[in-house]
Amino acid sequence: MPSFLGLRTLIYKVPDLAAAKSWYTKIFETPPYFDEPFYVGFNVGGYEFGLQPMDDGIIIPTGDRISTYWGVGDVQKVYDGLLAAGATPFEEPANVGGDIVVAAVKDPWGNVMGIIYNPHFKL
Repeated sequence: MPSFLGLRTLIYKVPDLAAAKSWYTKIFETPPYFDEPFYVGFNVGGYEFGLQPMDDGIIIPTGDRISTYWGVGDVQKVYDGLLAAGATPFEEPANVGGDIVVAAVKDPWGNVMGIIYNPHFKL
């Protein structure tokens, strides 16, 4: 089994979650399937697009507001391998609900690279 299974999820961090939810609902012509104060999720052509609120008072560089997640079979193993290959920690592995686990690193050039184990994702 390859370590990387393909792209799974794209998340934008936004300063106004309600406004962003309204705007993306309009442009995608579909309501979110998951709508909570900490995350709004859309199914767009079989892929996950999510919105997360920015933390109040924390300035996030624009490039760090976007998270793209690569599907993997073992988040901790791939995370450790990325660190060993020269990446730096950005978000340590964490269970984000049910059996979904995410983590993110910055590559040697400062780009955020997320990884996700999501057994519910189906192409």
